[in-house]
Amino acid sequence: MSFAKFLRKKGFVRSWRVSDVLIYGINPVLEALRAGRVKELRVSERAGGRVIDAVKSANRTGIPVHRVTPGELDRLTQGGVHQGIAAELRPIERYDVTDLVRGAREAPLIVVLDGIEDPHNVGAIVRTADAAGADGVVRQSRRAAPLDGVAAKASAGAVSHVKIADVVNIARALEELKEAGVWTVGLTGDSGKRLDQVDLTVPIALVLGAEGTGLRRLVRDRCDWLASIPMKGHVQSLNVSVAAGIALFEVVRQRSRS
Repeated sequence: MSFAKFLRKKGFVRSWRVSDVLIYGINPVLEALRAGRVKELRVSERAGGRVIDAVKSANRTGIPVHRVTPGELDRLTQGGVHQGIAAELRPIERYDVTDLVRGAREAPLIVVLDGIEDPHNVGAIVRTADAAGADGVVRQSRRAAPLDGVAAKASAGAVSHVKIADVVNIARALEELKEAGVWTVGLTGDSGKRLDQVDLTVPIALVLGAEGTGLRRLVRDRCDWLASIPMKGHVQSLNVSVAAGIALFEVVRQRSRS
């Protein structure tokens, strides 16, 4: 039995249909409201502060707002840190690799996730991609982390703004990027070429592998370049979301100088 059906059976949700796209927390909900993606709000009876700002925003655009008990929100968000608010979203717009390249404002900057499934890491990477002005994120649809709940909260709402293309095959997506004139750079700790030695002012796709396993062989072989982040300390690895942040802002640094 799905969680949505369980809630309905137990009477936890009455007038509001549980959506597959549910986010919670003040920042994710406010960003979703700004992006025009919210269908309905669920707000705790005792909520105040910035939650009131979200309610006012919803009222201005005619979005239904329902007051519920804190316990109902706890059950709806499965114990997530909801901060007194949750939102049901409209279906996310679908993109493909070509859409991301064509929609680039300048030289394309795209992030490719190879096997990264942890929603905290996915959310953090999306947040940094938004901050760095990336044109989108590519990920494999199979076993992909849902972009609601934990990932939305970790992204501080950036999932409502960043274009995300779900693809069947990452290696094939890299070929599509190359055909569109985008150079692919795989991050790997064993490369003798440092990231700052790669020209990142050209159209670039940064390819990130999962922690522990790194880039899969076929994906690694498809990359135009392999590059490493220089490490000087005792620990010779970084959290993948941290590595993504370093790489993205190395692109920003090089492009701001060119």
